[in-house]
Amino acid sequence: MGLVLATLSLCGTVTALQQTLIIPVLPDLPALLNTSASNASWLVTATLLAGAVATPVVTRLADMFGKRLLMSICLAVMVSGSLLAALSHSLGPAVAGRAMQGVGVALIPVGIAVMRDELSPERVPLGVALMSATLAIGAGAGLPLSGLIAEHFDWHALFWVTAVAGALMLIAVPLVLSQSPSRTRGRFDFRGALVLSTGLTAVLLALSKGAEWGWTSAATLGAGLGGTALLLSFVPLQLRVDNPLVDVRVARRPAVLLVNITAVLLGFGMFANLLVTTQLLQLPASTGYGLGLDVINTGIWMAPSALVFGAMAPASATVINRIGAQATLLIGAVSMSAAYVVRVFVSTELWHVVAGSMLVSVGTSLTYAAMPILIMSAVPVTGTASANGLNTLLRSFGTSLSSAAIAAVVTMGSTRIGGASFPTFAALSSVFWMAAGACLLATAVAVPLFRLAPNVHVHMTAGEALAAETEAGFTPTAPPLPPAAPARPAAEPAEAGVHRGS
Repeated sequence: MGLVLATLSLCGTVTALQQTLIIPVLPDLPALLNTSASNASWLVTATLLAGAVATPVVTRLADMFGKRLLMSICLAVMVSGSLLAALSHSLGPAVAGRAMQGVGVALIPVGIAVMRDELSPERVPLGVALMSATLAIGAGAGLPLSGLIAEHFDWHALFWVTAVAGALMLIAVPLVLSQSPSRTRGRFDFRGALVLSTGLTAVLLALSKGAEWGWTSAATLGAGLGGTALLLSFVPLQLRVDNPLVDVRVARRPAVLLVNITAVLLGFGMFANLLVTTQLLQLPASTGYGLGLDVINTGIWMAPSALVFGAMAPASATVINRIGAQATLLIGAVSMSAAYVVRVFVSTELWHVVAGSMLVSVGTSLTYAAMPILIMSAVPVTGTASANGLNTLLRSFGTSLSSAAIAAVVTMGSTRIGGASFPTFAALSSVFWMAAGACLLATAVAVPLFRLAPNVHVHMTAGEALAAETEAGFTPTAPPLPPAAPARPAAEPAEAGVHRGS
């Protein structure tokens, strides 16, 4: 059991590590790749887009063909992308390699679903908390590690590190993890995947490139509105197919819908902590509020917030087991909101900034541990990967909204010092207020969860839950079928019944 936890956690850490490992060298990449700064920024954007597109597709395939197999495929693609980027000397191959690395993002929700299969029910909260913590641990380790590597080695070494780490995980996954005991039948929804992927790509492009293209430019508005239209058409499309990519019927259940709404809001709050804390540490001291740290020292002082996630994992699991995931989510969201309010008034010294970031991380760790538990307790055991994939995707969407909102606020509130433009403290404080409001709204959204009865199947092993659901002929939150009702064919939507995997 410990080996399973370690393997899955390391997979998550490697995935998160590659997201931030390149950030410190971004200013140097235009010269290194003989391109413009705008073009070099695609090395970050490509990873974001690929991760968003891969998550719903990979998690659905994981429920159909096995979680271990899809984790291995994701790792293989991720390692191949690292190798391609490590051997690249021009923009095209480097961007392609970064996009392939982005596929690894899908490892997180699939790994969380594996916890449901591999661990005893009382250990699942600890596993989920650890897996969620890897996002912060890997991201936190990426900044100082990247600075050290870039200082002593060629920039290609950044990708060799992720290639080696990913290859080790590629060997470990089939050796440590067992085959998934539960799978769903049916055909893969290629049309739904195309519509969702195109819509997500367009909307995320508008959010990530809006500041550069101009928020009212034809490109930004066209991508944003066109993508939104596709996403809106995706819902009725999924209701008409027998085997949807995203089971909208399950997703619209109150127990799932409310958690997914909080995921967007809390993703916004989580990312605001990372972005504003980094700015406060790196802005020049001449601003009167910046601390003027370089990249390596910024990474070192960001590390305590990342370590909080790891240290909080056992505590988060204990809280969930004792008072329930609903109460844990509520406490975490309230803590995040309160921490942001404090940071508005106490952010002048180094220890203020670091302690404030750690306080936000405490609340975030509680919420990120609780959300997957709530999702898994409200969906069929055969759909845990895809359901967690949607929740993870919505969290990522929240972080993109946060990044776009911060870019807009900082642009509107800036000051010039020594010929350079910097965000004012009032602008950064506005971001804190926005994050506090998002977390407070998440608290309000989470309150109705207390009225929803928890699913007893979450306290069973995956095999026991699958047997119970199959025997009863209903999914965890659906009413039982009448005793005389005939068996439903396997081609019907997942909500109509749960099918024993092959």
